[in-house]
Amino acid sequence: MHLLPLRLTCSRDEIGLIPCPEARYNRSPIVLVENKLGVESWCVKFLLPYVHNKLLHYKLRKQWLNKEELIDITCTLLLLNPDFTTAWNVRRWVLQHLLQENSLPALVTKGNLEALPTEKIQRLVKEEMDVCCDAAGRYPSNYNAWSHRIWVLQNLAKLNTKILLDELSSTKHWVSIHVSDHSGFHYRQFLLKSLIVRTGTDCIIKLRDHPTNQQTSCFPKDEADEGAEAFCIEKQQPDHSLYLKEEIELCTDLINTYPGHETLWYHRRQVFYLQHHLKKCPVPNIWSSTSNNSDGTVNNSHPHVTTGHTTQDMDVDSLTECNKQGYSQETKRLKRAPMQDCINVEEEYKFIDHVLSTCKEEDQASEA
Repeated sequence: MHLLPLRLTCSRDEIGLIPCPEARYNRSPIVLVENKLGVESWCVKFLLPYVHNKLLHYKLRKQWLNKEELIDITCTLLLLNPDFTTAWNVRRWVLQHLLQENSLPALVTKGNLEALPTEKIQRLVKEEMDVCCDAAGRYPSNYNAWSHRIWVLQNLAKLNTKILLDELSSTKHWVSIHVSDHSGFHYRQFLLKSLIVRTGTDCIIKLRDHPTNQQTSCFPKDEADEGAEAFCIEKQQPDHSLYLKEEIELCTDLINTYPGHETLWYHRRQVFYLQHHLKKCPVPNIWSSTSNNSDGTVNNSHPHVTTGHTTQDMDVDSLTECNKQGYSQETKRLKRAPMQDCINVEEEYKFIDHVLSTCKEEDQASEA
């Protein structure tokens, strides 16, 4: 069986199964019209075992395939079964090897991307995002696809701020038409938290690379560093509030448009929770999660607000208060002008009261 048409799956703008219980004509079950790819459903029961066995042969080293062909095989498997865990794991394995092979020998360190051209990294990220988006659209609450998407951001994109913002923008429409998909909204929570942490990380790196100016030289070193850090933190706050405010507005619109969906309420609760802790601790405690690499990149594990707390890819719920030992972030925040809330308790209660007074569905009232 020849898989050449399926090797182009990543470049198709529309992929799907054509309902066809049995083969009525002696022709290929692969239908390619312009930029649309279709597979007649009768062949899935034959094609899936064939491609799966080919993948197993590679894993057992019984049959050697180049990495491009292996990527093609995983694309085919994900076309037939978007939630195929083994296929997602193999894609990550291939990407890790591609990164190592394209790195200079002197710079081959785990997670080091400095030797890879920026264009190639961007191309890899875009290809993986397209595959993840397609798989998530064809399989509801596809945890494997969204988890892989997070892995790509962490390991290929290195939580680049621009890519995080692009993802936040591009997934807005997706979640708006998949209002019951918990994984999609969970991914947006990851993006929001990563943006907050990443902004703080960039600030710390700048302070490290550019020592405190002479204006603070009259103060003790610790106090000068704290003042510079506080200024950088305060400078970054409006962006954080803007992201959270826009997310709350999105939740409000979706809740009013699609009443009774618990996913929307859970997501709103998490955004409100994130804003609440951002107010208490404007920048997460990222000192322990920032690597000591010379390039200033963040460790492969996703940095979290709490110190010494390790979570899985999709765990973005465990926010706790910041370390309050000594001259804490809370103290510095109180000495400056108070952070303006993008959401406050009174406004949230007004929104809930409005929903309860106008809703006619029992599920909506229960969630409110």
